[in-house]
Amino acid sequence: MFSRMASKSTSDYFRGGGRMLWWMVGSTAFMAQFSAVTFTGAAGKAFTDGFAIVAVYIGNTFAFFCGWAYFAHRFRQMRVDTPTQAIKGRFGDQNEQFFSWALIMFSFLNAGVWLNALGVFTSAVFDADISITIIGIGLTVLFVSVLSGAWGVVASDFVQTLVVAVVSIACAVVALVKVGGPVNLVENFPGGFLIGPNMNYPLILLGTFIFFLPKQIITMMNLHDSFRFLNAKDSINARKAALLAMILMGVGSIIWFIPPWAAATLYPNAAADYSQLGNKAADAVYLVFARNAMPIGTVGLLMAGLFAASMSSMDSALNKNAGIFIRSIYQPFLAKRNKETSDKKLLRISQLVSFISGIGVITAALYFASLKELSLFELMMSVSTMVQLPMMVPLVVGIIVKKTPQWAPWATIVVGFFVSWFVMNVFTAEVCASMFGIENLTQREIIDMNIILTIAGHVFITSGFFWATSLFYKEAKDKNKLGTDRFFKNLETPFIADNQQDEFDVQQRRKLGNMVIVMSAGILLMALIPNPFWGRMMFAICSIIIFCIGFLLKRSAKN
Repeated sequence: MFSRMASKSTSDYFRGGGRMLWWMVGSTAFMAQFSAVTFTGAAGKAFTDGFAIVAVYIGNTFAFFCGWAYFAHRFRQMRVDTPTQAIKGRFGDQNEQFFSWALIMFSFLNAGVWLNALGVFTSAVFDADISITIIGIGLTVLFVSVLSGAWGVVASDFVQTLVVAVVSIACAVVALVKVGGPVNLVENFPGGFLIGPNMNYPLILLGTFIFFLPKQIITMMNLHDSFRFLNAKDSINARKAALLAMILMGVGSIIWFIPPWAAATLYPNAAADYSQLGNKAADAVYLVFARNAMPIGTVGLLMAGLFAASMSSMDSALNKNAGIFIRSIYQPFLAKRNKETSDKKLLRISQLVSFISGIGVITAALYFASLKELSLFELMMSVSTMVQLPMMVPLVVGIIVKKTPQWAPWATIVVGFFVSWFVMNVFTAEVCASMFGIENLTQREIIDMNIILTIAGHVFITSGFFWATSLFYKEAKDKNKLGTDRFFKNLETPFIADNQQDEFDVQQRRKLGNMVIVMSAGILLMALIPNPFWGRMMFAICSIIIFCIGFLLKRSAKN
């Protein structure tokens, strides 16, 4: 449906030509931060440890608030197609090349975690082989991303947001009824709801919550992740998109985890049913709840939501990789040889790069699936704190600190990886605890302490190092001074949409309205499944809500 809108130019393919409305951009920003990990690894953490998991998602909400207050409109005002073009403007050609290759390689790891999470859940549902599941899903996402580009990615994200919202709210309402209300949910949670079991030092929990705030700002509001807001049609729509993502994330932070919290009381031995998953067994708890407490058909709807969440994260990564390769690697390569090529040929190469990137993501997911000793939450945190944080520090602090030498970004990453290695092998949680006279920590306390130490290391040492490089800045030797000055001038200059925008707005509303109405019809058919009356009504009400949203979209296209 959206493939024609992505076939006119590479800019259309990479970011929808920068003509998207705030509710589409906000949906994709929200979905890019939401993956199957939420229903698997994070749900498993909620099942075992209680309220603590919410700290991660409150951090996401706070990061989107910062996006609304400072970052989102400035990212749109950079006036670029890809994040690496912004890096070139801020740090120069050499850093653009360095980050282009580094970010493409990192995206394989990140998207591989998401795809692996979906494989774990799907294999538990269908009792299927994880490897075959990962390959099948990966190829499906490739098909959507290669054909439709950014328009297809963002449109599917909006529809997927509706699916996730419907499934989450329905499961949360039923969970509260089954457990006897929110008071019983809190009072009956094994080991205490707020602190959870195996946590003898609540100060560690408080530290985790505090340090997740800067971590999520660094990993979500940097030049690399600015791609979320490059699609917006103007500065105002970019800010509105961040506000929408903040509201969705804030509300979802509680709703998503009500079913696993209730399952801890209703089905305390849920993890034992999936012992073949090793330390990932608790990650299937959402499935246990859906099978035992929800009407027949909910597991299928839940699977659709999980597929949607993972597809959203993965296809965004593929599309972004294609843009980075074309704009920051292939075109500079041609320019050095005084060669040019048509935009149509670049579009075909972009699709080829998306396909190759997809193969890389599938390979990474297959490797992660073999690591059964790590839970999905631990795997996600390891990649995020040990690898992602040091890479993103110069890309967010560099927006604030203007005068730094050319070598500052890559030198900061080297320091950051050293900090990660130091915390993992030398200044570990046990060593830190012994300094305060604490000799024994539980496994949960060790994991949380390691997260705190790693984040603190990057916030104070890695970020401090980048800041300190400004002491070595010499304006006379800065070869990128004009580019840097232009970058910061654009950053502060509002972007206003042109007069051709109205036709794009109408197309977006009409096409999305049709897609949403078709989806509502499919959910209405689920009311025919032989279920108790309340189960049939649940599907009917969900269908009516989604139909109303689709109808309003189509109606707005006519006004």
